[in-house]
Amino acid sequence: MTNVMDCDVAIVGGGLAGASLAVALHGTPLRVVLIEAVSDEARLASGAGDRGIALAQGSAELLDRLGLWAGARDKATPIRKIHVSDRGHFGKARIDAEQEKVDALGYVIAARELERQAIAALSDLAIERIVPGRVIGAKAGPDSICLTVRQDDAERHINARLLVGADGGDSSVRRLLEIGEEVTDYGQVAVTATVKPQRDPAGLAFERFTPEGPLALLPTENRCCAVVWTRKPEQAESLMALSDERFTAELQAAFGQWLGRLTLCAPRRKFPLKLVRARRLTVPRAVLIGNAAHQLHPVAGQGFNLGLRDAARLAEMLAAAAEAGVDVGAPDLLERFAVERTRDHDRVIGFTDSMVKWFSTEQPAAALARNIGMVLLDHIPAAKRFLARQAMGRGWRSPRLPLGK
Repeated sequence: MTNVMDCDVAIVGGGLAGASLAVALHGTPLRVVLIEAVSDEARLASGAGDRGIALAQGSAELLDRLGLWAGARDKATPIRKIHVSDRGHFGKARIDAEQEKVDALGYVIAARELERQAIAALSDLAIERIVPGRVIGAKAGPDSICLTVRQDDAERHINARLLVGADGGDSSVRRLLEIGEEVTDYGQVAVTATVKPQRDPAGLAFERFTPEGPLALLPTENRCCAVVWTRKPEQAESLMALSDERFTAELQAAFGQWLGRLTLCAPRRKFPLKLVRARRLTVPRAVLIGNAAHQLHPVAGQGFNLGLRDAARLAEMLAAAAEAGVDVGAPDLLERFAVERTRDHDRVIGFTDSMVKWFSTEQPAAALARNIGMVLLDHIPAAKRFLARQAMGRGWRSPRLPLGK
């Protein structure tokens, strides 16, 4: 193994965003190297793989074009209806796939199922990887960026025309490049679990707002539901300390009897909720995508979908540049990417942040206003179509590139 490697694109982070980008660039003239700190075996064995991903219809179509959907489709549960309510108030809003003339508004799938497909695709396509490997240094020059990678007990150097940071919310690339971040601490913790309701949810997803934060039940395999319950930190600690029976009783009281009696069938987990956003997406010879660029509150289930759009658009731009003989790390190309993706980020983050704040107050005037808003939304077809398009990931231009081909 040589100690120095040259490539066009070095992707740091082999999670879903980074792996999707690598697969999308396969078949282009670009030499791509993927660097990942966690082995495939460790990734698939991690408890984090149990988390349910709310996948927009548009994201499923992108994954299909990448060849990552066919093998996972039978593990995904379609969302055919969405029911939004405000506990203790009259407002409700409902979205129906049949009314939107689509088979599904989106899907719920365990992250591990998509990770398994991504790992298989990386192997089948013989995409060059350094796994496990950690980037411990990065220095940009006029024509390339030099990375120092530690693999086992040895160091090697990679000269890339472009570095892509796709290594998650606690991004080492972001730190190495000295890109600051803006953090909004919501003062909330998400408690996650899986329950089996008495009645089959039959593709019905619930988003129920409570004074402590939103409670989502999303349909999953085997007539179960993934639970994402947002509470204040001290409340979350109390919930985690309860017996399974007491926890289920508390959950039942918050959710109500929409699906009958709930039975807990998977361990509880918790994680703090913050909005983390990189102060910029690019620096010379480097760009951030996915959670390295933005980590969202899960209230609208848009985090993964936003990151996948980052990867898809970057792949399209890099492939076009390669075909035209243009430097893939050129400042004007990276600036165009940043400007375009920032518009999408602003739209989705603004919507998500507004929902968190709007539904977290119990001031009478605010509660009345949001419930009137939900009633109007439920009865105005144009407004409902707009919300459905956001849920399905239709509010952005689909890449024209035949991804992964």
